[in-house]
Amino acid sequence: MIKAALVGMGWWGKYIIKSLHESDKLKIEHVVDVQPDAVRDYVEQYGATLGADYDAALSDPNIDAVILATPNSLHESQVLAAAAAGKHVFCEKPLGLNRESAARSVEACGKAGVKLGVGHERRFEPALMEIKRMIDAGELGTVLHVESNFSHDKLANVPDGDWRTSSVDSPVASMTAMGIHLSDAYLSMLGPITEVFAQTVHLVGAAPTGDLVSVQVGFESGASGYFSSVLATPLFLRYQVFGTDAWAEARNETHPDTEGVTHLTVYRTSVDPVTTTYEWVDTVRENLHAFADSITGEGDYPFTAAQNIANISVLEAVCASAKSGTVEKVA
Repeated sequence: MIKAALVGMGWWGKYIIKSLHESDKLKIEHVVDVQPDAVRDYVEQYGATLGADYDAALSDPNIDAVILATPNSLHESQVLAAAAAGKHVFCEKPLGLNRESAARSVEACGKAGVKLGVGHERRFEPALMEIKRMIDAGELGTVLHVESNFSHDKLANVPDGDWRTSSVDSPVASMTAMGIHLSDAYLSMLGPITEVFAQTVHLVGAAPTGDLVSVQVGFESGASGYFSSVLATPLFLRYQVFGTDAWAEARNETHPDTEGVTHLTVYRTSVDPVTTTYEWVDTVRENLHAFADSITGEGDYPFTAAQNIANISVLEAVCASAKSGTVEKVA
């Protein structure tokens, strides 16, 4: 059993401690929050201790790992501190806000010999795992194009000045909140992204940096792609991959934190579409369990260092493209 300290008790931190309650792989022993009194009742129902001092958690010999659900601009410094303390670290996305930052975090964890996990739970969705299997098996033929959307209005009414929509922590509309999950899925399934063209739209003021981001991407393979993410519309999750032999579409009925089904439909020429419905899986817990298994040696964590850095390179290029209005190369 991996014993962890959870840092940050906002919306997502609260979901994580709830998700891991009764886990047989990872236990939240301690919670760190800058306003401990505001979350005390919530934390105590899960049997964890509570404090405001991150350094104290890092110096606790009873803690094996830390889980960071904190503002994006704090991630690098907190990952580096955890690595220096010899703690395994699971960082909510994004790992960093630029390539150099992500690379420093990856390097620090590697040198310290600690595992690094990242909060991209969509890789663990059964429908997306099946699409990846079909791609790897060649069942779609040559992949030509991919499209996806991850949108919701959960952040549309956050208070002014909230880090989730600030220009410092979320520099391109919904990219760091939702869009970055899609670029991670692309990297996992289709390989390196070489260039992007990004646009933001600011019509209703969902965030200072835009209501949505839309991104065209080019892959090293020669395939093309597109993804978008909207901060001010009801939930919508779609993922489509188009190949020469077939195309597949996954549609989720709920956000990953809410129970609901996902429909995967495969289309082939002159054949009736085949739809498979997948029941909800707590992909947040699945990701954290995979992280725990990598610590105990029971399994490999399915994120490579190169992919973790590459995804932040995509984020950095999206930021540059949205500002320049031109195609930007991905470092």
